[in-house]
Amino acid sequence: MWEPGRSVTVTVPASSANLGPGFDAIGVGLDIRDRCTVTVTEEPGLRVVATGEGAGAVPTDERHLVIRSLLRGLDALGVDRPAGMTLTCVNAVPHGRGLGSSATAIVSGIGAASALAALAAGGPAAIDLAFVNDLAAEMEGHPDNSSASVYGGLTLSWPDDAPEAGPLAHTRTVCLTPHPDVRPIVVCPDTQLSTATARSVLPSQVLLRDAAANSARAALLVHALTTDPELLLPATRDWLHQEARRPSYSASMALVDRMRAAGHAAVISGAGPSVLALTTAPAEVLALAGGPWQVLDPGFAASGITVVPAVSDA
Repeated sequence: MWEPGRSVTVTVPASSANLGPGFDAIGVGLDIRDRCTVTVTEEPGLRVVATGEGAGAVPTDERHLVIRSLLRGLDALGVDRPAGMTLTCVNAVPHGRGLGSSATAIVSGIGAASALAALAAGGPAAIDLAFVNDLAAEMEGHPDNSSASVYGGLTLSWPDDAPEAGPLAHTRTVCLTPHPDVRPIVVCPDTQLSTATARSVLPSQVLLRDAAANSARAALLVHALTTDPELLLPATRDWLHQEARRPSYSASMALVDRMRAAGHAAVISGAGPSVLALTTAPAEVLALAGGPWQVLDPGFAASGITVVPAVSDA
């Protein structure tokens, strides 16, 4: 079934999740893309070659997150694993900065599994986006980052109240287009923060009035980001997670405070510590982002995961 030399290349965008009040539900794809090529080899075993972001700091065996996700995807599809594979990754998404690097890796692996399975069945290297979305959300633990990497643009995701029969919980996602006047500006510090660490400081309960206020702003966020950018500042106010995490990224929160005081819709990107500004005045935001930061102006990702046949070197 697995012909040596069979290969696919997957490109997947970064993501920013939460956007203030949309905790674990709302995300946007950012046009910073990881590129992964999976090639079936005649020689048994796994070989991982990674360049770019995270190179030298990630495992080069079955512990590699793309490989783990690829194997999980093949198993979920009921497809036998190839005896030998080479994974080549060119990473552009910063690691540990709140830009969905783990979700990008997970979506890459599952998407590659779907494409390889389609090739093995004699068809083109197409992917089942709903399958990738479901399994990626399950592996990631929440769908905000992964759905934005699967579909691109602005995504609103939630678990199905009545999952269909089968091994995977069904994740529902609505795909929307951000307003053309809005630009995402990302400001990345040198420091990293793991999602697990960031989530560990969150309270297990919140006040009813805070939950109600957050719900209203999350609804407003969808309207503001797609239709009326003038409402982005109030629409990005959060009551659930940013203040609880302030000690974990105090410099980032100071920048958020400074940008919001100047009238710009700045939030912590995902679990942090990067800052995301959703703005119609990018020059003003860039002027406020001076200092020891890496400033990115990626634009929104117009598409999510893209998979095409790749030429093999095997």
